[in-house]
Amino acid sequence: MPSLHPLRAGLWFSRAMSRCVLEPRPPGKRWLVAGLGNPGLPGTRHSVGMAVLGHLARRLGVAESWARDRRCAADLALASLGDVQLVLLRPRRLMNANGRCVARAAELFGLTAEEVYLVHDELDKPLGKLTLKLGGSARGHNGVRSCITCLNSNAMPRLRVGIGRPTHHDAVKAHVLGCFSSAEQELLPPLLERAIDLLLDHIRERSQGPLLGT
Repeated sequence: MPSLHPLRAGLWFSRAMSRCVLEPRPPGKRWLVAGLGNPGLPGTRHSVGMAVLGHLARRLGVAESWARDRRCAADLALASLGDVQLVLLRPRRLMNANGRCVARAAELFGLTAEEVYLVHDELDKPLGKLTLKLGGSARGHNGVRSCITCLNSNAMPRLRVGIGRPTHHDAVKAHVLGCFSSAEQELLPPLLERAIDLLLDHIRERSQGPLLGT
């Protein structure tokens, strides 16, 4: 199949998005997965959520499908997981305003907070440690705090990717906004694979029955 001209591809994606927004789906059959981070700063620890989303898009065969959606100031890609639709989102606003992108996309796709997954870095867990948490406080994470404020809920499930906390408090900001070291980068590919496995298994399990927030 010949590739589409970028303008025509953008128009096609926009129409496809409109159809998806207009077509309601039963609870548990559409999920929004948002990778929190700072646009324009790939490779930093704080944007590891975006790295997970990029890896997830490749796993699901939609790595070439990212398109900018001005309505929610984010890059979106649509993917299928069996009979479930995934809306992948990478915000185009800074971390502190990620919630505005996520909340607007949730509104467009008719999703509740319980149907929105957040993928983000976690200072208090070592690199390589993954946890999937259902709801709760932001625990000092500005991107999560923004999402809680804009969605007016703390019920979103979160995939937390450990990046480790430096020994000295004064070094936290530089650590979070810095790039992974060469040694850390060697650990990333298998970590991203495990993160995706954990995320997709959880979505599959929740999609099997009624949406109960578990």
